[in-house]
Parts: sequence; structure tokens; C-alpha cells
Amino acid sequence: MKIELERVAPMEIEARSFEIIAQELPHPIDAALAPIVMRVIHASADFEYADALCFSEDVLDRAIQAIRDGAVFVTDTTMALSGINKAALRRHGCVARCFIADADVAEAAKREGTTRAVQAMEKAASIDRPLIFAIGNAPTALVHIYEMICEGRLSPRLVIGVPVGFVNVVQSKELIMTADVSYIVARGRKGGSNVAAAICNALLYLLGR
Repeated sequence: MKIELERVAPMEIEARSFEIIAQELPHPIDAALAPIVMRVIHASADFEYADALCFSEDVLDRAIQAIRDGAVFVTDTTMALSGINKAALRRHGCVARCFIADADVAEAAKREGTTRAVQAMEKAASIDRPLIFAIGNAPTALVHIYEMICEGRLSPRLVIGVPVGFVNVVQSKELIMTADVSYIVARGRKGGSNVAAAICNALLYLLGR
């Protein structure tokens, strides 16, 4: 069997990928949300995100304003952190942080009998800048963000809730969608650090690359 490879210049691969995604979308997508949805599909090769991604009202306007205000992107994994475009962050006066591997976070988790993800969110809550949380792995992080919002201890500009897995994953996403917060959520079990990073990058790219 002869396999025909598509000839694409290296600098054109991403553009060609997005052309293919646009052609194969299962249905039309709101033009304003399309850059987010298509970048997630690009990161995952999973067209089910065309239906799974849920957006709160005016979320893009709120996210863009947070970025203009120099937001701190807080991730629950170093993988998500590494996937966020650092040049784009610097260009817009933003930074990204992940506290999951910090010694004080590990000590607090052991002392309190909780997870490092929970304590990492506690540490992030003390940051005195606009916060965008990007949760791609730990539903316990997402639940704790919800609890802090309900307690009046946290008021993030945006919560990206896309943890992947089976235990409390679906429930954590549904909870955050009931909180008084702007959100982008992947309903169901799908998600991951790559999806969280893709959404962060898509938001940054809305202001220019």
C-alpha cells in the first residue's frame, strides 16, 4: 500500500491543521468562541470538545480584561504551566505559576490531611493580582476553588475547569458552573493539562501573537 504524505512547510503546519479542523467541525461554532474551541481540538485531536466546552456569559470579555490587567495564570500541574506560551504572557504583562511542587505546599497538605492540589490553591489565593485558574488534572483543586469562592475568600477573574479522570471530575466541573465566577469548563470526564494550557494560549492569542 502506498501512503501519500501531505507536503506542508514547517511554518505552515499549524495553519493547515486549523484548516482541517474547520472543515471537519461537526457543526458551526459561535465565531467569538471558535478560537478557543478549535485550539483545544488542535491540542487533543478530539472533536467532541465542540460540544463539551461550556462558557459562562461574557467570559471572553472578562478574560481579556483580566489579561490586560496583568493576570496571574495559576495551574495545578507543571505540565500545564510548561504548555502556556511564555512570550505571550510577557507581551501582555502576565505570569504563570504552579505551586504543586513547593515544599511548603507539601508540608501543609500532610499537616492538614488534604491534597497538594488543595494547598496549592490556598497558596494561590494569597496572590494580590487578578487570578486566572487553569485546572487540568485535579478535581480536588477545582472543588477547593469553588469552596473558597462560596466562602468569600477568593474572587478569581476566570476559572478554566478541565480536569480529566473519573473520581469527582464531573461533579467538580458542575460545581464550578454554579459558582459566582466566569468559567470555561469541559463537561464530562475529558480534559487534561494540555487542554488547560491550550485554553490559556487561545485567550492570550486573542490579544495578538
